[in-house]
Amino acid sequence: MAMTLTSKQRAYLRSLAQNITATFQVGKEGVTPELTAAVEESFHTRELVKLSVLRTVDEDLRTVGDMIAGRTRSTLVEVIGRKIVLYKQDPDNPQIVLPKAAPKA
Repeated sequence: MAMTLTSKQRAYLRSLAQNITATFQVGKEGVTPELTAAVEESFHTRELVKLSVLRTVDEDLRTVGDMIAGRTRSTLVEVIGRKIVLYKQDPDNPQIVLPKAAPKA
């Protein structure tokens, strides 16, 4: 199940994502089961994954990001340009410590 991020947490993850390179490319085939499996597998070693979407992909990039996030049970952090950033916290050994959500008044 994807978690809901606050704007502060999303901004923090975006800042971390600036320093990583895209690990996967979404090609003209779109979101294939092989791509989904590879992204899912990468969440075993890292919590933040960046994908590059080639210009041959005609679908809306947010739709592509939502589709991959849904299939990998991760959270879509951002779609910027032709890059998609996904986050999935490791339940056993979290590597990224998110800023705490402000208490509700």
